[in-house]
Amino acid sequence: MSKVKHVERAGLARRFKPYPAYKDSGAEWLGGIPAHWEVQRLKLVAELNPPPSEVRVLASNTEVSFVPMEAVGEYGGIDLTRARPVAEVGAGYTYFRDGDVVVAKITPCFENGKGALAEGLTNGIAFGTTELHVFRASPALNPRFLFYLTISDAFRRLGEADMYGAGGQKRVSESFFRNLKHPFPTLTEQRTIAAFLDRETARIDALVAKEERLIALLQEQRTALITRAVTKGLPAEAAGKAGLDANVPMKHSGVEWLGEIPAHWDIRPFTKYVTEKADYRGKTPAKVASGVFLVTARNVRMGWIDYECSEEFVAEDDYREIMRRGLPKKGDILFTTEAPLGNIALVDREDIALAQRIIRFRMNTRCFDSRFTLFAMMSDYFQSQLASLSTGSTAEGLKASKLTMLWLVAPPVAEQRAIASFLDQERARIGGLIAKVGEAIERLNELRTALISAAVTGKIDVRDWSAASSVGQEGVA
Repeated sequence: MSKVKHVERAGLARRFKPYPAYKDSGAEWLGGIPAHWEVQRLKLVAELNPPPSEVRVLASNTEVSFVPMEAVGEYGGIDLTRARPVAEVGAGYTYFRDGDVVVAKITPCFENGKGALAEGLTNGIAFGTTELHVFRASPALNPRFLFYLTISDAFRRLGEADMYGAGGQKRVSESFFRNLKHPFPTLTEQRTIAAFLDRETARIDALVAKEERLIALLQEQRTALITRAVTKGLPAEAAGKAGLDANVPMKHSGVEWLGEIPAHWDIRPFTKYVTEKADYRGKTPAKVASGVFLVTARNVRMGWIDYECSEEFVAEDDYREIMRRGLPKKGDILFTTEAPLGNIALVDREDIALAQRIIRFRMNTRCFDSRFTLFAMMSDYFQSQLASLSTGSTAEGLKASKLTMLWLVAPPVAEQRAIASFLDQERARIGGLIAKVGEAIERLNELRTALISAAVTGKIDVRDWSAASSVGQEGVA
């Protein structure tokens, strides 16, 4: 059973009553529908990709909203900060107007839920990416009900199964949407369902935002803890457990914004203590279905290598060509030079190839412990150096020539190891808290998806639902 189905059955069934009577919908994916609902093809209740007839009467300098794909939100919302004269965008872009529903048609945007109800457009009109389908509700269809239908789980799953094309160019066809059969209640009931979903999804979204703020606070706490430990030393209790003196004299670091550091610590040039450096810039190898795992800048997170976010492989021959600059060893430091700049991770396996925009460092372990160096490079003081030396207008990057301008605060190596062990434990503790909050967010999002799907397919009867009894207030089942 899918997570959505689990939440729908275990949670919603206890909170909502079904309709008094159901009938067979004639569609296996849908099952029974309320007895008074009617199944219709979408093309009978909505116009798809309407022509821009009213635009022809506009002056060429009339401003309209401009909507690239990145401006379309997932499961609602459009960034309307961009506007252009209609003469610049009237040809070659997708037209829509206030009240229309837009749906991304290309992978992975469609599967990720990109789509929105257009509201507040500049002069009521927009032109956007060609990778959008536009739905315009007929007088018999409420636009907000239509929007919720298009972000429902079943709608997206059916569309995904019908995609054509290959790889990253797969799309959902207009004919699929035109012929899609879906149940519809009366217009009055559509408005009721849409108002219910407006209210309840807003409550859930508020809870999600609250949990996301908590994650941000925990991440800030983790960064502050790291920065404090690698520039000032361990807290008194942790220092005592490590056999270190917590009351050491301090000295000014010589850097105004850094302030004081322990008197027996030094500030040292970063690259002076690097025993091996490899920059893997060069020709991008062809990707293959299986082979040697290619670690790209996307895989390098702040503190670890994420092997699940992006899985790419290179052939053995290409691997040997890439790695002629030097093979990685466990404990080596990976540093991203752009997109993003300054993410740091330790090599934890050696059967990997390294892509462009990654530099690998091996530290002189007599002066710098690898784990301490990892934390020092993650700290605010080191990241601030990167920001001050970076270049680029659209994506910040660091030129290799500027690496010599970076420096690290350096305690004695034994103390570095004690600090690194303390930060490993604290990072794991805070990471566990973040994971629990993340699970709560996932459950809320699953509940939101299940609620929408159940309401627009008639699995729950919300006509008499009281605003005082809200899903958001009751929480997640």
